[in-house]
Amino acid sequence: MTDRLYLTQPALEADTEVLRCTPLEDGQYAVHLAATPFHPQGGGQPSDVGWLGEVEVTKVVSEGDEIIHYTSAAVAAGPIRARVDAQPRQLHARLHSGGHVIGYVMAQLGWRATKAHHWPGEGRVVGVGAPDAGVQELEAADIERRCNALIADDLACALSSEGGRRQVGFGALPAYPCGGTHVASLGEIGRIAIQSVRVKKGEASIRYDVVI
Repeated sequence: MTDRLYLTQPALEADTEVLRCTPLEDGQYAVHLAATPFHPQGGGQPSDVGWLGEVEVTKVVSEGDEIIHYTSAAVAAGPIRARVDAQPRQLHARLHSGGHVIGYVMAQLGWRATKAHHWPGEGRVVGVGAPDAGVQELEAADIERRCNALIADDLACALSSEGGRRQVGFGALPAYPCGGTHVASLGEIGRIAIQSVRVKKGEASIRYDVVI
C-alpha cells in the first residue's frame, strides 16, 4: 500500500523508496513507491506530474491501495527524491478549491452539488435542487459575485477526519469528504469566472474557470 503523503502534507518534495520499476510496451515504466507526494488522477482532477530523481513522471494513477507513477525512463530500486511540478499542481488546487466554493454558493441558493470536474479548461460543477432548502434561480453573474466574495474573505483550508474519511473545508464553512489537493487559503484561487449555467430537468451544470 502506497502512503499518500499529499493527503496530510502540502510539501511538493519527499524522500521515498522505489519498491519496483516495471517496463511497459509503450516505452514507459510503471514505478511503485513506498510513499508519494504525487496526487493521482481521480476525484475530478488530473494527476500531478514531476520527477523521480531526474526522471520525468508523466502521469500518476491509483490502482486499489497502490499508486502507479508512469515515467519516461527506468529508475533504480531504493531511496529516491520525489518532486511534484509546482505550476500544474497549483492550478489543479485552485480549480478544485474553486469547485468547492461554487458548491458553497449553490447551497446558499438551495442547490446541492453532486459531482464536479476540475480539469483545466473543463471546470464544471453539477447539482440538483433541494426543495426543503428553498431553491432559487441560478444566474451566472450572481453566482460569480457570491463566489468571489467568499474568495475575498481568504478563509484558510481546514483538514479533518470523520469516520476515517478525509474532510476538506475552509474557515467555518462546512467540510466535505475529498481526497483532492487544495489551496492553503481561498485568496490563492484568484477569481472565479462563471462561463455558463445550464439547468435541465432539475439538474444544474455550472461551467467555470479560475483567473488571476
